[in-house]
Amino acid sequence: MININNLSKTSTAELLQQKNSISQPNNNIFAQQLKSAINSVNEHQIDSEHAIADMATGQVKDLHQAALAISKAETSMKLMLEIRNKALNAYKELGRTQL
Repeated sequence: MININNLSKTSTAELLQQKNSISQPNNNIFAQQLKSAINSVNEHQIDSEHAIADMATGQVKDLHQAALAISKAETSMKLMLEIRNKALNAYKELGRTQL
C-alpha cells in the first residue's frame, strides 16, 4: 500500500513498480467472475433439464422443487441475456464515440 504522506519521497520508478504489482493480480478477476456466472447459469439449465426429464418419466419426487428448478433456470437465463445485451450496447456506444 502506498503511504500518501511519503509520496513525495518515492521515486517514479518505485511508483511504477508498485502500480504494476497491484494491477497484475486483478487482471483476470472480471474474466473469472464472468466464467463463474456462466457456469452457474449452465448448472441451473442442467438442473432444469433433469427436472423436466423426471416430470416426463413420472419420477418426480416433489413437483414444487421441479417447478423451482425450471423457474431458476429461466430467470438466470433471462438475466444473462440482459447482461449480454447491456454489454453489447455499451460496446456499440463506445464504437460510436468520437475522439
